Amino acid sequence: MLGSETGRAVRSDAVENRRKILDAAREAFAQRGVDGTSMHQIGRLAGVGQGTLYRHFEHKGALCSALLSEEIEGFVGEMRRRTEGRGSALGRLKWFLGWVAKFNEQNGELLGAIRDSAAGGRRVELYGNPFYERLKNTVVGLLDEAGDLGEVSPDLDTECLADTLLAALNVDLYLYQRHQLGMERERIVGALRSVLDGLRASA
Repeated sequence: MLGSETGRAVRSDAVENRRKILDAAREAFAQRGVDGTSMHQIGRLAGVGQGTLYRHFEHKGALCSALLSEEIEGFVGEMRRRTEGRGSALGRLKWFLGWVAKFNEQNGELLGAIRDSAAGGRRVELYGNPFYERLKNTVVGLLDEAGDLGEVSPDLDTECLADTLLAALNVDLYLYQRHQLGMERERIVGALRSVLDGLRASA
C-alpha cells in the first residue's frame, strides 16, 4: 500500500514539474522569443533542476512540440470539419493548403525551433511524426477523392504529390518567402492553388 502511494506521489510530482516547465516556457517565449530563450533559462524560471528539465524534454524542439500540441488539436478539429465535407475535393484541398500556411504564420517560431532540433539522425523524424502524417494523409485522401470525382487524373502518384505540395509549405521556406522576400501569404497559397488548377486542366 505504501509503495502504491509513493508511486502516485512520484507521478503527481512529474505531472506538476511538466506543467511548471511548460508554463515557464510560455512566459519566457512571450518575453524573449523562442530563439532568445535557452533551456537553462526555462528550467530556472520553472524552479526545476536541469536533470528534471531534460528528463521531460530532451531538447527545445521537444518542448516546443509539447507547447504546440494543444494548438494542433484545435486546428485538426477545424481541418476535419472542412475537409470531410461535400463538393469539390480540389476546392477543399485549396482551403487546406491555406490552412497549413495560416498554421505556419501563427506558430512560425515554435515550428522553427522544432526544425532546428532535427539535426543528424533526427532530421527524418519530422516526416514520421503524427502531425505530419495527418497532414499528408489529408492531402492524399483529397487527391484520391479528386481522382474518383474526375477532377484530376486517377493515375496521379498522390502519395508523392502530397509530399511535394507540403514541401512547398515547409516552415523554413515559408518564413523565408514571407519575411526575406516579403511575399504575402495569399501569394504563396495562390501559387500552390494554381498548381492544383493545372492538375484540373490536364485531367
